[in-house]
Amino acid sequence: MAAAGLQRRLGTGDAIVLGLSSMIGAGVFAVYAPAARVAGTGLMLGLAVAAVIAYANAAASAQLAAVSPTSGGTYVFGRERLGEWWGFTAGWAFVVGKTASCAAMALTFAAYVVPASGWTQRLVALGAVLVLGATNYRGITRTARLSRVLVAITLASLAVILLGTWLAPGPLQPLTWAVPGGAYGVLQAAGLLFFAFAGYARIATLGEEVRDPRRTIPAAILGALGIVVVLYAVVGWTALAAAGPERLAASSAPLTEAVLAAGAGWLVPVVQLGAAVASLGALLSLLAGVGRTMLAMARNADLPRGLAAVHPEFSTPYRAELLQTAVVAAAVLTGDLTWAIGFSSFGVLVYYAIANAAAFTQPEPERRWPRWFNAFGAAGCLTLAVTLPLPSMLAGAGVIAVGLAGRIAKVSTIKP
Repeated sequence: MAAAGLQRRLGTGDAIVLGLSSMIGAGVFAVYAPAARVAGTGLMLGLAVAAVIAYANAAASAQLAAVSPTSGGTYVFGRERLGEWWGFTAGWAFVVGKTASCAAMALTFAAYVVPASGWTQRLVALGAVLVLGATNYRGITRTARLSRVLVAITLASLAVILLGTWLAPGPLQPLTWAVPGGAYGVLQAAGLLFFAFAGYARIATLGEEVRDPRRTIPAAILGALGIVVVLYAVVGWTALAAAGPERLAASSAPLTEAVLAAGAGWLVPVVQLGAAVASLGALLSLLAGVGRTMLAMARNADLPRGLAAVHPEFSTPYRAELLQTAVVAAAVLTGDLTWAIGFSSFGVLVYYAIANAAAFTQPEPERRWPRWFNAFGAAGCLTLAVTLPLPSMLAGAGVIAVGLAGRIAKVSTIKP
């Protein structure tokens, strides 16, 4: 069963939607507040920095995935181009970082749909994880269909929020470029905002399930990222112009604060609906991507080989899906949203630094972008990683070190 392959069922439109549903998640409804706290209106500069580095990462991922269209993304690319240890580091960083992202999305969903805090929210988050885990278990085409619905609702909600804010009685204020944290504040804001961009990797991890991958994967990755960059820039500018950086920074729900400041309180339910649906869409796609990276790692014995099993009817890595659903369920019952976001950002930035390094080694016939752009992407990822809050950086580095130590122990036991 472990040798069974996945089926190529997804076209370019499906892949773009899966990428959009991964990126247009809780980040667009939550990330502007912490970014405003560290950079003020400079968060727009941070958004530009994050977008440029995200584009470099997307270019590297597209260039690699077009040549190696298999499940696993940078885990596979790192093994092929840099060696087993680099591949393992990328795969491990992705799995643990995105598992934390799954928990963050589930907790964000619960925070918007349940007014009361505490265990009620956690149980609602647990229910979302179990339902969407079951959806992924039954097949990727079901995931793509549901993602289309969730993305459509999210985009419609954001359109109503933006139009309602622009037409509200409270006038939008011109931005004054005050950056309290200076260049470091802009970089830290970029690191925080990068959390909201990182979903395009889901497309590369689905390499065995898209049709005509050499054409579909690059087009889908860059297309999804381009749409999201424009959307985030418009939403960020609108929120800052409506509420101002100080009021935005003080809020746990920045878009709600923006519509209230603009005198459009009737939009609050729309914000809640959009945030809840976006969180579900991101959670759905994240679960699909993590499961397929676990499948690739299990095929190479970097995770238990039993996780490489593919369901004979649904063509899904069902054991990996079940395990990750259980781990995410445990995380939503015990974890903290703020820590989960920072931890996830660190893991994802490590993952993309390795992707850029792998793309740097590709020969000229396989290249679509110059080598200096890959070097720039790797340096940018590492720079943003070290500007994240210290607890997140230390926790991320510690968990990656634990994974590497476990692999060292395993390798030492099988040597003659």
